[in-house]
Amino acid sequence: MKPRNKTGLYIHIPFCRSKCPYCDFYSLPPGAARGKTDAYLDALCDEMKTGARAAAFTGGERPAISSIYIGGGTPSAVDPEKLAQVLETAFLYYPVEAGAEVTVEANPASAGGAFFRAMKAAGANRISLGLQSAVDPERRALGRTADFDGVKRAVNAARDAGFENLSLDLMLGVPGQTAESLEMSLSRCAELSPEHISAYILQLEEGTPFYNKRASLALPGEDAVCGMYRTLVARLGEYGFLQYEISNFARPGFESRHNMNYWRCGEYIGVGAAAHSFYRGRRFYYPRDLDAFIAGCAPVDDGEGGTPDEFMMLALRTADGLIYKDYESYFGAPVDPKYLEGAKRIPEKYLRIFDGGFALTAEGFLISNTVIAGIL
Repeated sequence: MKPRNKTGLYIHIPFCRSKCPYCDFYSLPPGAARGKTDAYLDALCDEMKTGARAAAFTGGERPAISSIYIGGGTPSAVDPEKLAQVLETAFLYYPVEAGAEVTVEANPASAGGAFFRAMKAAGANRISLGLQSAVDPERRALGRTADFDGVKRAVNAARDAGFENLSLDLMLGVPGQTAESLEMSLSRCAELSPEHISAYILQLEEGTPFYNKRASLALPGEDAVCGMYRTLVARLGEYGFLQYEISNFARPGFESRHNMNYWRCGEYIGVGAAAHSFYRGRRFYYPRDLDAFIAGCAPVDDGEGGTPDEFMMLALRTADGLIYKDYESYFGAPVDPKYLEGAKRIPEKYLRIFDGGFALTAEGFLISNTVIAGIL
């Protein structure tokens, strides 16, 4: 595997004003954080200044950073001035390239003008806003406290602060959702004129409230959800959003560079509790433990990464698919014949083979795990 020239930087903020019933990400409400928010943010800054904890994996290198992503949790749930210091520290101690994509996640219920202005002044140029649904009863079922009017206010505040790259998150298959309510969400999304939309099918993760009461949730059936996905792809195309990955759609030129780096098997450094990294062929992560991170814990070895199988699986998440010349550039060797033979076994309805590569079709995206398993 050839060394990568650029690297993404991920910073995890594990705080939320309340925990959504479907969420399995590592995050804590204010009570569980026990007043340790500032200590955690200071620990983030200390690690970015020194790189000491991850030095066993990075060799103390400071790679060129092509994108920064501050996620959570809910970054907008903490003091914006303190969060701005975290972002400013990243710029001070990493060689961030000019024009790098710098994303901050935000919740409409906790993000106002002061938050967006602070993020803009600190160097952010992209906001990812958690919409989930534009239909208020569905939003309440998902634990979202702002109504759609609140979402519109947050979008306007981000625009007023100077953000010209805005992404909205949507969810499919949520309690009470119908084909008609999805159409409403999509049309309202279009009215907000974002540059990017991420749309994910609800997964019931073990240990979450939704999983524990799954028998009583009014969830649409599998066929209905598949129909919603097809509608989503069609409508977003009509609204000018191109599908460039299974769950991601963008106006031309606004594809998420940070996430594309993941799907191309690029390197990234994660800082914070539960943050994962992939660097120089090794994967490592920090434990899901706020106190341990504050106390100075080192990341944990998670084994080898960037294998041919992983490269192929990640590439097939994208609309471009597996491009042979990209594989050859990454590994310095031709594409493994087993992938070519495996691709020939997949029906054309799910996989298209073209000169120079192969890619999933829209129907193939719906059963991507099955198709990829068939190739392997």
